[in-house]
Amino acid sequence: MAVARPNAALAQIHVQIMWSRLIAVVEEQAQTMLRTAFSTSVREAGDLSAGVFDRHGRMLAQAVTGTPGHVNSMANAVRYFLEVYPLANMKPGDHYITNDPWLTSGHLHDITVVTPSFYRGEAVGLFANTIHVVDIGGLGMGPDGRQVFEEGLAIPIMPLAREGRMNDDLLRLVRANVREPLQVEGDIYAAAACNDEGSRRLIEMMDEFEIANLDRLGGTIIEASREATLDRIRALPKGTYRNSMTMDGYDKPLVLNAALTISDDGIHVDYGGTSPASSHGINVVLQLLPRLHCVRRQMSGGARGAEQRGLARPDQRQRAGRLCAQCQAAVAGRCPPHGRADASGRRVRLSAAGDAGRRAG
Repeated sequence: MAVARPNAALAQIHVQIMWSRLIAVVEEQAQTMLRTAFSTSVREAGDLSAGVFDRHGRMLAQAVTGTPGHVNSMANAVRYFLEVYPLANMKPGDHYITNDPWLTSGHLHDITVVTPSFYRGEAVGLFANTIHVVDIGGLGMGPDGRQVFEEGLAIPIMPLAREGRMNDDLLRLVRANVREPLQVEGDIYAAAACNDEGSRRLIEMMDEFEIANLDRLGGTIIEASREATLDRIRALPKGTYRNSMTMDGYDKPLVLNAALTISDDGIHVDYGGTSPASSHGINVVLQLLPRLHCVRRQMSGGARGAEQRGLARPDQRQRAGRLCAQCQAAVAGRCPPHGRADASGRRVRLSAAGDAGRRAG
């Protein structure tokens, strides 16, 4: 008796349906944020992002609602949470939070919340969102801060909730340090609620499609996106393209140089010759810079669905290039914590709106 062979075309259609459903899941996550947020920056302006991640912290799908800069910086941020709090140690009802500019979205006003998702007792992935709160204390938004400490309250990666119990000490600290405690605290609760809603929708999806985890689907999404992105890159004219511009800066003009090299295996950007990082809050953190490249490429005709980890992978060669003229550690992909040493030997951080990376001491 002949054994029936799997129908490859039907399997591909099935994957596409689940992929589209996953995007619908995270869009519901984002819509929950819009409906429950307290502040106009989130509720009206939509200054947010929402996404679902696999167990390794790789983003699989993002919501249509949201801002590109938030989405792409968030895509790389979840792995930092997992370094501090491994998924194996997380429990249902846990939520984690930070606004570290060098790990997430570039300035203290952007808060990121990460939540594990469990299916039949097993951690199958994570949901994350980033929101721009209306106030975080300190000097607020602007170039006047000379150190990140002047710009507001810094929240390291830490628990927002443990097994469903909110971290009241953290929330009390937030309320005491911001000008709009009701709006900021309300937005933080909304961030946790929208991740919970995403998790609920994901469980419904997994039940419906009878899948035990996201491993196979996630791998297919990432690889398909990577190949689609590389196909678009390979269609571009090969070579190195250079440009330079002079900007007003804050107290003196700044020069931005870039050499963009297109090859079959990716795009490399070299910022050699760019002005040093400013001592005022007008810099861009390393975490945000490669993600803005991904946004620009997507706007230039990126492939469908290539908005997550698969899109970023061809850019990884940039980490071996000169992304940060000021921070040699950033060249290797990670900056050391808390900046450089000043004349007195103290370690300081440049203003976070935000430094071109944490400067090596």
